[in-house]
Amino acid sequence: MHTISILDIQWQYEAWPRGGFLFYMKLAVIGGASSYSPELVDGLFARLDRIPITEIWMMDPNVERLEITAGLARRMSERHGNPFTVHHTTNMREAVKGAKYVVTQLRVGGIQARIEDEKLGLRHDIIGQETTGVGGFCCALRTIPRILDIAHAMEELAPDGYLVNFTNPSGIVTEALIKHSKITSFGLCNIPIGITMEVVKHTGAKMEDVQLDYVGLNHLAWIRHFTIEGMDRTNEVLDKLIEVADKEWEDPAICESMRASMKSLRMYLNGYLQYFYAPDAALAKIKKQDKTRGEQVVEIEASLFEKYKQKELNEKPPELSKRGGAHYSTAAFYLIDAIENDTKNTQIICTKNNGAIPTFDDDASVEVPSIIGKDGAKAVPQTAPAPIIRGLMQNIKAYESLTVQAAVTGDKEVAFQALLEHPLTPDATGCRALLDDLLEVNRPHLQGTFFN
Repeated sequence: MHTISILDIQWQYEAWPRGGFLFYMKLAVIGGASSYSPELVDGLFARLDRIPITEIWMMDPNVERLEITAGLARRMSERHGNPFTVHHTTNMREAVKGAKYVVTQLRVGGIQARIEDEKLGLRHDIIGQETTGVGGFCCALRTIPRILDIAHAMEELAPDGYLVNFTNPSGIVTEALIKHSKITSFGLCNIPIGITMEVVKHTGAKMEDVQLDYVGLNHLAWIRHFTIEGMDRTNEVLDKLIEVADKEWEDPAICESMRASMKSLRMYLNGYLQYFYAPDAALAKIKKQDKTRGEQVVEIEASLFEKYKQKELNEKPPELSKRGGAHYSTAAFYLIDAIENDTKNTQIICTKNNGAIPTFDDDASVEVPSIIGKDGAKAVPQTAPAPIIRGLMQNIKAYESLTVQAAVTGDKEVAFQALLEHPLTPDATGCRALLDDLLEVNRPHLQGTFFN
């Protein structure tokens, strides 16, 4: 072990020989107490030759859970010969100081805040979902100020670092970072890579040979063409995915609407479009469940953390698959690999539009294929969206931009306008009542002038 001083903090670390010099690379995970953390750590072992992390710093205010996830991460590292050391802290600035990569996966207010979002929607007879509609709006108001705190700390303590955001609602959070931070940032979601892996499963192709003509916003996107090894195989792949649509949308009424939409548009749909193309069926499904998805997650996580505590456990448990987030670590380290090695390959992420989608603002966050390298992400220019999808995209983008403005300024009237703009919220009178309700519920987590 060697002790050195980096940015005035003494750290213990394992020395990596690289070009005859001691090598140091720090990864910070903000939201380290997340049940997803073992999935993230597990994905790194297969890529250490290309992403030679020497330290992982896991940060979270939930000390009890953090000690459990960090303990498991240490045992996982030991199992693989201690390629990196694992530290945990409740101090965000300590975690990001000197970090080359900062992964954000936080949930302001914890899972209870998500449950309140879901129940809020049901109280107002609208869809209550984590990222779509009023649920996503509440989550964004709570989250954006915290994410910007992290970004501004990086500007001071890790100015050359990269921020990789998984925190929901990822697209709105990414837009806040684009507009209000100088840090190089990327918005990630596991859905694009999940769709790619579905194509791999049904065609036998290699992941790197599959290209999606994917256009839209986070959790609001369409795949217009599928190309495999340079050949357009859209009809074949789309017909297969329509055939097995009941695996994506298990509710028969939702599935019927989604199949009808895909057959007409001749596009594959991001799963979250069910809330726009089958809203009545989606709301009916939510209403008939005994527990919200958040309440189900509480039960899943309780079981997971009991597993994580076991001293003999030194690998990601199979039970983690029940939590969701398939291909989470694949997406994270595929992106970090491209940055670290300046591969300039194409990946589907949330990034600055900068003219890629015609008619959308340059500083808007969009989810499209982008060229990834050490200088950041550059969105690939897109064919203009057809009116059938452009209208909904513009509608939701206006809502998202208003939401960023409301979260940053604490302006209650802008918050009201954001809700009024969204197609899944009530009329103006209903939106005013909805806003008053959600502000009161979220009072402990909000800043600014909302309550003046």
